[in-house]
Amino acid sequence: MPKVVSDRSVLPAGGGAFALPSLTLGIFLNDQPTHRLSHGSAFKQHVPLKKHQGWILPAGSEGVCEYDDELEFVTVSLSDALLAEFDFATGTDFQAIVGDIDPLLLGLCLQAGAFEESGTLYRETMHRALAAQVVQVIQPAPDWHTGIEDARLRKVLDYIHDHLGDDLTLAAMASLANMSGTHFSKAFKREVGLSPLQYVIAARLDLASVLLRTTRLSVAEIAWRAGYQDLSRFGQHFKRKFSVTPAAFRSS
Repeated sequence: MPKVVSDRSVLPAGGGAFALPSLTLGIFLNDQPTHRLSHGSAFKQHVPLKKHQGWILPAGSEGVCEYDDELEFVTVSLSDALLAEFDFATGTDFQAIVGDIDPLLLGLCLQAGAFEESGTLYRETMHRALAAQVVQVIQPAPDWHTGIEDARLRKVLDYIHDHLGDDLTLAAMASLANMSGTHFSKAFKREVGLSPLQYVIAARLDLASVLLRTTRLSVAEIAWRAGYQDLSRFGQHFKRKFSVTPAAFRSS
């Protein structure tokens, strides 16, 4: 199955049953004030939808969609293999989204059909960008506060993730936590499981891996955005974690 399948349709008033083998997004291109939807039950609810509203439903969804006016809409289905590149497991269920769609995701869905007319590299890049945004919307990034009771350390973790491209020194982090350098390092390692430096490196490499998958930025630009001034050092750290070079990771 292709990684992304986009389809634009115009249907007469009416509707009917649907079954979705893959995670699918539907975007309405005209207002449907009398739209009715059942998903996972026989009970249909009145769910009025406006132009550029729609739904995101997990793989395996079944139900009924009804409307009293001609319907113009776009559907975008994503393969399990593509979603797995962003750690979204096959068969993962999630709360269906019906109504407003994330603005960035909306734009990508409306342009998805045009991606097929582009070169392979651009198409693959945009497909990954779409998948990354879907996962971000339906499965928010892990909360790095989990298990961290010390508010000072939670503050530092937020600061790290907001400033991965900056010079994150131990002194600056300790000062933010209002601790001495030694006390901060011990408290951080005890609560987080990694030293501050190890944590920063891991977070930077995770950011770089996402940028490699979802953008056309050069490896040097990605290294810089991930806080590396030395491209060689970035390559060494990246290969140590992912077992391949950044360029090989992007093309895999």
